[in-house]
Amino acid sequence: MMSITDPNMSDRFTSAMEEIHNKQLKTYADIIDTTADLAQSHKHFVNSALDTCLKKCKDDDILFETIQTFKKDLEQKNVVLKEKRHAISEVMSEIQEKEMQKEDIIQKIEKLKEEQKKRKELIESQNKANKDRLKNLQKARLIFQDHLGLEIRTIFSKTQLVKGEKLQFVFRNINPSDPDSAYVITMGINESGSYQIVSSDPVLECLPVLESRLLETNNLSAFLANVRKEFISQTRR
Repeated sequence: MMSITDPNMSDRFTSAMEEIHNKQLKTYADIIDTTADLAQSHKHFVNSALDTCLKKCKDDDILFETIQTFKKDLEQKNVVLKEKRHAISEVMSEIQEKEMQKEDIIQKIEKLKEEQKKRKELIESQNKANKDRLKNLQKARLIFQDHLGLEIRTIFSKTQLVKGEKLQFVFRNINPSDPDSAYVITMGINESGSYQIVSSDPVLECLPVLESRLLETNNLSAFLANVRKEFISQTRR
């Protein structure tokens, strides 16, 4: 084991911390780029759907005007050509069917507009929540990583219960008799956009209470500070 008096120890420690810092910055940049790409893709989709809806409405208006003109022409001919009333009746039935189809199309268009509006609001809400969480992560990094030597790792899980990207917060300098011993908390974000605690090593009995408080306050820095205190308290028992 390398002595802490080694003159190169400080440089190596600084280099390791800078490497971790750069990896985290790259991860945050990738998240931001992915979010921007998704937002741009959704914007294109919404614009395309809107253009299609507007064109359909315009075509339906033209069709409606054509039908109305045709009805008036038929009514005028009915005065002169009474013998063709049966044929005109069939045409009128067809016209009514077209009008019903038009109303059905209009209702579907309105429903599509409403769905697109809700999707847009949901994406905007999720983007805002993600930005807030990124700010919390950055604040936590400054407080814990820079000042307390907290190591933050990005992991990817494929298990049925915890699919997706997760973060591991590795605490050291917890146990005075073994400063290098690692105390780990693993967490992620669930489908509803809330923080989700996956596990802790060693196990903290109060972890459900800390998780509940995190969900109420959304204060990740305070959560990590409390987790560190609990790990320290556990070593003293």
